Amino acid sequence: MPVGRQPLESRLWPSGGAHLWRSGGTSSAHSHPRGHLVYAARGVLSVHTESGTSIVPANRVAWIPAGFTHHHRAHGDTDMRIEFLPASLARPLPGHPAVFTASGLVREVLLTLSGARNHDRGARNRYRAAHARLRRVLVDELQEAPEQALQLPEPRDDRLQAVARILYDNPADNTALAELGRSVGAGARTLSRLFHDELGMTFHEWRTQLRIHHALVLLAEGHDTTRVAHASGWANPSSFIAAFSTIMGTTPGRYRSGSPGNVRQRAGLHEPQPHP
Repeated sequence: MPVGRQPLESRLWPSGGAHLWRSGGTSSAHSHPRGHLVYAARGVLSVHTESGTSIVPANRVAWIPAGFTHHHRAHGDTDMRIEFLPASLARPLPGHPAVFTASGLVREVLLTLSGARNHDRGARNRYRAAHARLRRVLVDELQEAPEQALQLPEPRDDRLQAVARILYDNPADNTALAELGRSVGAGARTLSRLFHDELGMTFHEWRTQLRIHHALVLLAEGHDTTRVAHASGWANPSSFIAAFSTIMGTTPGRYRSGSPGNVRQRAGLHEPQPHP
């Protein structure tokens, strides 16, 4: 279980909250009786559950159903928003953790629902009906949004776990599956079958997903595209840009410069100050 760190600043209310995290900030493992949406208005979040890890950059929103034990980690200084959904409203959403594209409308609704209107009880009461309508719009939008391939499933088989640990430690490792298999005592055919049957993807797809996760973290830390490409396992930046664009729908450069911008004022939270 991770040891949690307190966020720099938090505001909480019955339907959600807003937290500012330093890069590397990690919550303790916990669960909620209601399903909730997690959005990084700035920075990148990873959301960890027993079934896998979801990466949530600023153009995605994560859904965590009720009762799922999870913890969050911030990559880069991160403005994290949470919106709880009542069970009746959450029914159309998946029964498993998922990541969706955050359209412009979804972003604006989430920012409004997690903004300054919630900072005192009187304001929450005045906007109660409006917020209920916005939550219905939010769920309608997410029902139309396809699930994104940003969840990295967690292996259960001991041999897959051993392979995964090697690549978690070094996502740029280009060792072939057959050679990895020799180091963990399993043949390439066996491992290929396990990746397909247990994780629902090929070894190449899983490793690419892991590398994109790593790349998102490095981009959030401010590294340039060439450095990120090499650190994530691509021999040249053009191959990395192509793979990143296929999964993320935009180039690394546009992603880094085009994330939703100055939203801190909407939360009424302060900009994290540099370390002294």
